[in-house]
Amino acid sequence: MIQYHFVFCPRYRRKIFLIPSVEERFKELVKTKCKELEIEIITLECDKDHCHMFLNCLPAWSPSDIMQQIKAYTSKILREEFVELSKMPSLWTRSYFVSTAENVCSETMKKYVESQKKRY
Repeated sequence: MIQYHFVFCPRYRRKIFLIPSVEERFKELVKTKCKELEIEIITLECDKDHCHMFLNCLPAWSPSDIMQQIKAYTSKILREEFVELSKMPSLWTRSYFVSTAENVCSETMKKYVESQKKRY
């Protein structure tokens, strides 16, 4: 198993997670897709304009494959369900940050991701 820490943003750093129910629906969709891909979510948190995910998965999935699957799935459904998002040509930027968590214990990484929403 490999543990990845991902950070990614909506296009133009739009504050989509301030729209009522978007964050909750996004988290549901990520959980659904990760279950389908057999990826364990250790923790998942969103701030107003970005998202942190700490995942545990088999080495069969590359970070780019994981991001492509999650971004495509969530973008399609969120843009269908929320009028504010349907006006955007695409929901997510093409870029993302990823690191493996081999040098940091998973509990420390989990606390870091969970603290992202509370730091302001």
